[in-house]
Amino acid sequence: MTAVRNVVLFSMAFVFLSGTPVFADDLSVRDEIAQLKARVLALENKLSEHDKCMNEQKQCILDQNNKIVEYESRLAQFDTTLHRQTGMPISIAEGLEIGAGGTMIIQGANNTNNAAADITKKENRTDASYSADITIGKEFKEVGGRAFLHLEAGQGDGLEDDLTLYSNVNRDADNDNNVRLSELWYEQALFKDKGAFTFGKLDPTAYFDNNEAANDETTQFLGRIFRNSPTIEFPDNTAGLRLAYIPAKWVELGLGVFDGNSDWEKVGDNLFNIGQVAFKTNFFGLSGNYRFLGWNNNVYHTKWLDTGKEKESAYGFGLSFDQKASDNVTAFCRYGWQDPKVYNPDIKATGDLNYSLEHSWSAGLQVEGKPWGRENDVVGFAVGQAFASGDYKKAGASLSPAIKARPEGHLEAYYRIHINDHLSLSPDFQYIWSPFGKDVADDTGSIFIGGMRTQVDF
Repeated sequence: MTAVRNVVLFSMAFVFLSGTPVFADDLSVRDEIAQLKARVLALENKLSEHDKCMNEQKQCILDQNNKIVEYESRLAQFDTTLHRQTGMPISIAEGLEIGAGGTMIIQGANNTNNAAADITKKENRTDASYSADITIGKEFKEVGGRAFLHLEAGQGDGLEDDLTLYSNVNRDADNDNNVRLSELWYEQALFKDKGAFTFGKLDPTAYFDNNEAANDETTQFLGRIFRNSPTIEFPDNTAGLRLAYIPAKWVELGLGVFDGNSDWEKVGDNLFNIGQVAFKTNFFGLSGNYRFLGWNNNVYHTKWLDTGKEKESAYGFGLSFDQKASDNVTAFCRYGWQDPKVYNPDIKATGDLNYSLEHSWSAGLQVEGKPWGRENDVVGFAVGQAFASGDYKKAGASLSPAIKARPEGHLEAYYRIHINDHLSLSPDFQYIWSPFGKDVADDTGSIFIGGMRTQVDF
């Protein structure tokens, strides 16, 4: 525009200086040039005002986007996602959400080694199970609070009542067809959204020993060893409270206190206490989570080598890492250790066999299907082992036959096929060697399990 104005002014000046009359009216050339200058100046002012308005709008949009990103970041910092993914909740009123989902599983095994059954058969067997969930959540934005309710029902033990293992094969099995309240809690934001306090009937695994690639039996791994460390004596959904604090965006501190035996009786006498530190990283633009935890369980335990001592406590520690290796690949690993000197008499393998573990580890990959044109599909592969405690081995050395207590190994692979936003199918395969440490009488063979999981989200 400046160039055009200069050309016009130069031309008019040339005409003026030449002394040649151009206009027939009374306006002089000098007046005409002044009018042109005024018009150009007015046009420049309008353009300047337009540019200023556009810049203000851009800045307003940028500020709004920054506020949205900050709000989403605050929400993401709190690991309040349930272990059961029941689809995208539907908002039916301001702050009120309802979600529902169902999981159906069928599995077949080549060798059912249940110690309480006729183990000479070593029969093939196929069993099924289902579970269903309804969740209701309400956010109270004006006070920074949130309430949550989770109803659950299911039927079928699947193959779990046919297998004697340190760590069983269907974490979703739920043989209780009665609709019951699994979770009911209230959460209050603290310290300007840097902290949260949650109390009520809680699922401890929703907050501790969690993992982005191995923490949901309805969409990820089915085997219990990959869902959570078997060396942590998590109580079932129970009375408890949880405190989280985020001093910086890269670290989160968590503390939980729960009724250890889940009976809501004398809750102060049988406490399960757990603490966790989670570091959130972003190496080369790839997110990761590195969690370290320790726990103590005051529920009565018995010493392996002195069974007269029946009021012992137990303790242990663990870690759970997940790291993006690329946009489509997530690697994970877990490790856990617990006191090898004691056992919980309420924790038994199928067949009412007492045992205790000292170590466990697992590792694997989760790969999203974008490279082969199925961006909503997921394939997972994991391997792990569970190791019996040293004192359990010593206590069984005098038995006839003496126990072997070999490390029990697990392999699992699944492929989750996204049919649509409400339905997915997951072929799942597991292989177990040295089941129950090869200590099921007359049955030390490996076990192969093939199955199919159907997930329906409403």
